[in-house]
Parts: sequence; C-alpha cells; structure tokens
Amino acid sequence: MTVRQEAVASGPRRVERRTSRKGFRPDIEGLRAVAVIAVVLYHAGIPGFGGGFIGVDVFFVISGFLITGLLWREVATTNTVALGRFYGARARRLLPAAATVGIATALVVAVVLPPLQARSVFLDGIACALYAGNYRFAMHGTDYLASDLPPSPFQHYWSLGVEEQFYLVWPVLIIGTAWLVHRLRAGAAARATPYAVVLVLVAAASLAAAVLWTRTSPAWAFFSLPTRAWELAAGGLVALSIHQWRRLPLLPATIVGWGGLALIVLTCTQLGPRTPYPGTAALLPVLGTALVIGAGPVTGGLGAGRVLCRPAMRAIGRVSYSWYLWHWPVLLLMPPLLGEPAGLPARLSATAVSGGLAVITLHLVENPGRFAAALRRSAKASLTVAAAASAAAACACMLLLNVVPVPVGHGAAAPRANIVAVPPTTIAPAMSPEEAAVQHAFAQARDAVAASAGLRAVASNLDPPLAKAPADKAAVFVNGCVRSWREIGQGECATGDIASPTTVALVGDSHAAMWNPAFQHLAEQRHWRLETLAKVTCPLQDLHITSPYLGREYTECEQWRAQIVNRLKAEHPRLVVLDMSRRYGADFGFTSYDPAWIDTLGRTVAQLRSIGAAVLVLGPVPDPGSSVPTCLSGHVDDATACAPARPVAVDDGGVSAERAATTAGGGHYADLTDLFCTADRCPVIVGNTLVFRDDNHVTTEYAQLLTPVFGALADRALAGG
Repeated sequence: MTVRQEAVASGPRRVERRTSRKGFRPDIEGLRAVAVIAVVLYHAGIPGFGGGFIGVDVFFVISGFLITGLLWREVATTNTVALGRFYGARARRLLPAAATVGIATALVVAVVLPPLQARSVFLDGIACALYAGNYRFAMHGTDYLASDLPPSPFQHYWSLGVEEQFYLVWPVLIIGTAWLVHRLRAGAAARATPYAVVLVLVAAASLAAAVLWTRTSPAWAFFSLPTRAWELAAGGLVALSIHQWRRLPLLPATIVGWGGLALIVLTCTQLGPRTPYPGTAALLPVLGTALVIGAGPVTGGLGAGRVLCRPAMRAIGRVSYSWYLWHWPVLLLMPPLLGEPAGLPARLSATAVSGGLAVITLHLVENPGRFAAALRRSAKASLTVAAAASAAAACACMLLLNVVPVPVGHGAAAPRANIVAVPPTTIAPAMSPEEAAVQHAFAQARDAVAASAGLRAVASNLDPPLAKAPADKAAVFVNGCVRSWREIGQGECATGDIASPTTVALVGDSHAAMWNPAFQHLAEQRHWRLETLAKVTCPLQDLHITSPYLGREYTECEQWRAQIVNRLKAEHPRLVVLDMSRRYGADFGFTSYDPAWIDTLGRTVAQLRSIGAAVLVLGPVPDPGSSVPTCLSGHVDDATACAPARPVAVDDGGVSAERAATTAGGGHYADLTDLFCTADRCPVIVGNTLVFRDDNHVTTEYAQLLTPVFGALADRALAGG
C-alpha cells in the first residue's frame, strides 16, 4: 500500500525518545498498523468502524512523507534523482506481492463466481495489473446501470493505482522544481522552501478538485490521483518541514501527537458510508496523520509512540501491505468458496485467514523480493522482475478470460412467447371493451408465464443472450433522455408521430424509461407523440430525497421534478404514464411504500389529473434479488435457482396501498405482478425471452413482448379519463 523506509532496524533495541534524522521510524510502522486495521475492520463490517475507509488516507500521507523526503534529500545532494534506482526500489517493494495476490484472486474467482461476473472481474484484474484499475472503477462508479453490481475482488487495488501513478509523477515534479530553481537562483535547489511552495500549489489545486468533484462526480473524486494528490502532498510538506517539527518541545509535541492519533480514531469511528468523501471530510484524517508524523521525531517512543511503537503494532505494520492486499478478496470469496453465508462469524474468519496469508506473503514474496542482494544492486534487474510479475498477473487474467467460457444456454430452443392485441371474442355484459382487452392481454401473459415457470435448462436461443444482456439498454438510456444524477432539465425526447396532437408522456426514474421500447412501438402504431422524461433514482413524487450515490441532498432531482411538472402543464399530454423503482431504502431519506411514499403518490396523481391528463401508474416489477444474467450464467442447467418466490419478490401490501392512493387521486393503477409471476414463483425466462437485464430492469425484448398489454392499459386509461 505504501513505501517503507529503506533502512531497517538491526535488531531489538530500547525505544529512544528522539530518533535520528535518517533513522528508522517505528512509530510510522505502528501508524501503518492503525491504517490497515481501520480498513480491514471497516470492510469486515465490524460495528463502530463505519469510517475505517480513512485508513487509505493515512497510507497516502505516509507515502507522501517518505517519498518526498527521500527525493528531496537526493535532489538536494546531487541536484537530480536516480530514477532507475528509485523506480526499481518501488517496483520490487510493491509489484511482486500485488501480482501474487492478483493471480491467486483470479484463480479463485474462476472457481467461485458465476462466469458472467468472473469475466468482468478478470477485466478488473488486467486494469489493476496495468496500474489503471482506479480509473476503471471510477468509470464503473459513474455508470448508473453498473452501480448495483457486486463489488470486484480487485476493487481495493484502486489505491495501488493511485500510489503507482504518484511514483511516476512525483520524481518528475521534484526534478522539474530543482531544475527551475537552479536556473533562477543557483544554490537554492538545496533549500526546502521552493519545493514546499510547489507542493502547496499542488495541494490547493487537488483539494479544490476533490471538494468540487465530491459533489459533482463522487466516483472520480474517490478513485483518481488528481483528487488524492493533496493527501500525498500533505505528507510531503511534513517531510520538507521536518526540521521545524524537531524544534518542538517535548510537551507540545506529545500533545500534538496524541491529538493527531485521536483525530484518526475519531474519524474512523464517526464518519460513515454516507459521508461525502473525500471532500472536506478527508481533511480530518490527513491532518491527524500529519500531526502524528510531525511529532514523532520529538516524542519517539513517548506520547503517541507509546501505542504505535509497541511490538504488536509494529508487527501488524510490517504485514500491513500484504494484509491490505489479501483482506478484501478473502472477505468476498471465502464464504462462497466454503458454501457459507457471509455473516459476521464468516467475515471474522476471513479476516483472520487474510492475516495469515499476509504473514506468509511477507516472508515468501515481499521480503525476498525487497531485500535480494542481486535486485538491490541492479535497478534494471529490479524493474525486470517487477515488470515480469505484473505481466504474469495480466496474462493470467487474460488466459482465464479465454478459459472461462462466454455463458450460453445449453437447453433446447424454446418458442417465443406470444401476446397479441386482438379483441376478445366474448365480453361480459358489465365490462367495457377496454377492460375486456386488458383482461384478455393479461390472460395471455399469465399463460406464457405459467408455461415457463418450470423451465430448468436455459434455452440455446435465449433472447438476449446472457453475455449481451447487461448491455441490453433502450436507446433512451444512452441518448440523454434518461438524465443522470447531476443533470437537470430535459431535452426534446419525442418519438413516434412527432406532429401528432396526441401526446403521451412516460415519466419517472429508470423504471419508467425501461418501458420505452413498448410505448415507442405503440406510439408508432397509434400515431402518438411519445415523450420519455426520466431521471435516474428520481421518482416524480414530491419527496425530500438524498442520494447515496452522490452522498448528499439530491437537489438535481428536486429541480428536475419541478421542471418536468411545469413542462407537463405547458404541453397538456392526453396520458401520463408514471412508473418508478420500488427499491428505495432509508439511505434515500424515505422507503418505498412508507406513508410519505403513498401520500405523495396520491398527490402527484391528483396534480397530473388537474392539468387534464389521464394518469396510468404502473405497479412494480418483482425484485429478483440479484443480477439475473449473472445468476443464470452460474445455473445454465437450472433456471429455477434464479427465480425468486413470489412472496419474497412482490410486496402485495405496498401494491394495494399504491392502488388505493392512485384511485383516490383520480388515476388508473396497473398491477403488473401477473406479467411476471405465477402464484408461487417469478420465472426469469418467459418462452425464450430473458426477463431482466440486471437485478431490477427488464430487457428491451421483454418490454416489447408486453407491448399489447400496455396498449390495452393505455386504452383503458384514456377511455376512463
């Protein structure tokens, strides 16, 4: 995770109050222990460590301190940096262990995870082996359609990417500063001040970007070097000012050290997953770490060193890098490998196992690579060995990507389910033609679902195929009609007969947009002007909302709602079709089906009715509980393993409450449950059509299959006003 000092203690010795300028810092080794314990306990879900992710920030400050100090001392002495020796030392320190854990992780992934998920993880592994994993994860974090995927066993490698990019940039920055200072004023290159000025400028720009991006693009703020560089620069500023720190009297230095350690512990226990991060919140652990490091040369084994310099803490600090590498994949992969649930006992066991693997890796991989005499003598040999290790990890992932097959169904080809829009032959005397058409369409859908409920082998002609299902998105998801988290307003997203006087508006979050293929087909058939107005995780109801993705109040949603309502008032659509996900949890500030949800739904329907539109509210789709394509890729011979039980997948009480609120507001409510479920189970394949493309959105093919049903529902709503 971080770079350690090249000097190593020669053996047990009494802890001195003061350390020599170039001496080993046992307190920093103990500080690494604090950092890795925080991260491991956070990922293990141990109560009280909700902010343990700040351990990575502690590592960054330590790295900034050690690397800046090393580079500055060399450039001040020689006016340059021996880049080969520098990169060779970093490479043999970090890359062999990272490659070893990466290869082991990829092999276990190939055995444990479903093929579709495993193939994605192999791509993560390749990116991490090429030191670009942090940017791959940043891109995934900004993709709403990928945001609910299970975490990658390689995800913690993002911080290694940041550090490795830091090692590439920082020497160039130091050398460039030395060259510029030497040109402007001979002899000034040995002074710390010019370098401190440069680091202050870097830190200021980086911190400003971190604060801004935490609000506008949190994934990029979290994962990228530009928004983390200020933390590394903070450590560098401590290194450049270490002579001033040494002048502190013992008592103030002791207070500063304890205060810094307390600040680290406080942020570890008081921050949480909902804290916008890094933003300004990262100032606290960064400041705390800087204070501990700055006070250390004065207090030594006293002050905070009484804790940090203990043998147990130093022992953990020595294995911190390997433990960091092992803990996350073991936490994710050991429970499924052993067939156990991932409860607290399993997580604690995984934490202990990863610690044991870390000790083994330290002695068999880290130390041999780091201290081998042949490698220490030759920068070229160090870089060659490290590059070979990274190449081996990348090649292992590429090989497994070819070994683990693209998942396909092996069952017999299945006929496509068929629902046709034909009027029923007989109509009950008390039933309107529109209601009869709805009943007839639903009956066809129920028959198709029932015929598929017992399907076991995934059909060879599955549509879409499992490998293509995750990318099976309607056009509105990629052409800007579905607004992302930070976007407001809505462009012209009309399809069908653009000149038609009959406007139908499909409004809501991504669950409204997923029905666009069906309504677009209807618009073309019936010469409607269809407008799709949608924004991710933003139901139209007037609910105060926070965004767990942005980590703050979701002001963009509230602005978008107001704009859409005003637009509907101006355009006077004949029909508004309203839909939204029912997966909103307390982290949004409300939950689906809670009293506020039901109340605002009724008021929203009434508001839309007041502008003269008929209103059709679509009920929820069943919750499959996990990514359906991923699940099926691991159960191609038993699709029923991925089909949730109806009582688990559908909240009948919530549906009833929504129906009552919609009816009271003057709208029409369509319970869609029978389009997906029998009385007992909700099959995820109907005929040869895959129902879900992920863990909650239907495929475009299934939406199109249900086109006649939605046509009948729309006709009934329009006839009823």
